[in-house]
Amino acid sequence: MILNIRVDHKIADINSMEAISKDIDEIFQELQEKYSIGEYIEISTCNRKEYYINNDYISTDDELLSHENQSIIIEYGESAVMHLLRMTSGLESMIVGEDQILGQVKDAKYKADKNYHCGRALDAVFTKAIHVGQVVRNKTNINKGSVSIGSAAIDLAEKHLGSLEDKSVLVIGAGKMGRLVAKALAEKDLNAIFVANRTYYVAVELAKDLGGEAILFNDLEKYLATADLVISATSAPHPIITKDRLSDIQRDYDNLMMVDIANPRDILEDVSEMGVKLFNIDDLREIADENTRLRIKEFGEAENIINDEFILLKESFKIMEVDELLGDLRASMEEIRQRETQKASVKLSNVDGSAKVLDKLTNSIVNKIFFDISKNVKKAAKEDNRDVIDAAEYIFNNK
Repeated sequence: MILNIRVDHKIADINSMEAISKDIDEIFQELQEKYSIGEYIEISTCNRKEYYINNDYISTDDELLSHENQSIIIEYGESAVMHLLRMTSGLESMIVGEDQILGQVKDAKYKADKNYHCGRALDAVFTKAIHVGQVVRNKTNINKGSVSIGSAAIDLAEKHLGSLEDKSVLVIGAGKMGRLVAKALAEKDLNAIFVANRTYYVAVELAKDLGGEAILFNDLEKYLATADLVISATSAPHPIITKDRLSDIQRDYDNLMMVDIANPRDILEDVSEMGVKLFNIDDLREIADENTRLRIKEFGEAENIINDEFILLKESFKIMEVDELLGDLRASMEEIRQRETQKASVKLSNVDGSAKVLDKLTNSIVNKIFFDISKNVKKAAKEDNRDVIDAAEYIFNNK
C-alpha cells in the first residue's frame, strides 16, 4: 500500500506549516519504529512537507494515522498517487505551473535512491510522476511565462514599493530559492544588488551572474543599514534576522521592506515593531491567485494527460504483480528443460553433436511455450482477471 502524509500551503499558513511539519516527522518516525519502513521518499519545500511510504503492513485504522489535526492530510493508494502526479504537473503549487517542484521531486527521489529507501514501487510511481510533469509542461501552456516563488516576491515588492529602479536590494541566501529571486531581479534596473550567503564563494558566483556584489555573511548589518528591500531565502534552521539584531543599526526602518520566503522562516515577526514592512510566503497568495486565474484554461488539458498516464501506470503495476510469478515459472521450466536434456544427452552420447542440437531444440520449445503463457498472464493482469492468475499460480505450484 502506498501512503501519503502531508501538509501544504492549501490548508496551512506559514505559522502552522512550521509546527505541523514537525508533527509529520514525528508520525513518520513512529511508523518507522512500528513497521520498519524500508521504502519511503520525503519531500520538503517552502510550501509543503510530504512523505510517500510503501508498506503492506500499515493498516488504515492504525491509531498513528488517526489525528485531530485537520491540516494533516493522509491519503492511500490511488488518491496518494494521483496527488503526486498533479503535484509534479504544477497543479498543486502555490504558483500554478511553476517548474521548481519538478526539480524538487527529482531531488527527493535521487536522495531516496542514494540512501537505498526508494524501492521498486515508489521508483515506478515517481518515475511516472516526473514523466507526467514533463509531458504536461511540453503539451500545455501551464508553465508558459509562469512566475516562481522568487518572482512573486519581486511582484509583491513592486506592489508596495513601486518601481524597484534605483533601489538597493539585499538577497540573503544563494541556494535554489535565492537564485529564483536573483533571476527575477536581473530584469530590473536596480541601483545596487548585494548577495549574502554563509558559503561565500556561492554568493560570489550568484552575484557575478547578476552583476551585483557578494558580501560576507558577517557583514550583514552594514548592508541592512542601507537596503531598501531585503529578500531572505536561506535554509537555516533558525531565524537570522531579529529585532535584537536590528536594534544596533541606525536607520529609518519605515523605509525598509523585508520579504521572507524561507521555511522555516529567516526573519522573526518582531522586526515589524521597528517599522519594517515584513512579508512572508502567506502574503504571496494574492499574486498566486492571479497567476492561477491566468492559467485556469490549461487545467483541463493537463488533467486529461494526468488521467491517461495514470491508467498506464495502473497497468504497469498490474504487470509488476505477475512478474514474480512469471519469473518463477520461467525458472521452473528452465530447470525441467536442463534436467530432461541431460537425460536425453546420456542416451544420445554416441551421436556426434547431438548434445548441442538437443540443447537448442529444448530451449526453443520452452521459449515458445513460455511466450504464450507470459502473454496471456500479462493480459489477465491488465484486465484484472484474478481467476487466470490464480490458476497459473496453482497449476505451476507457485502459490
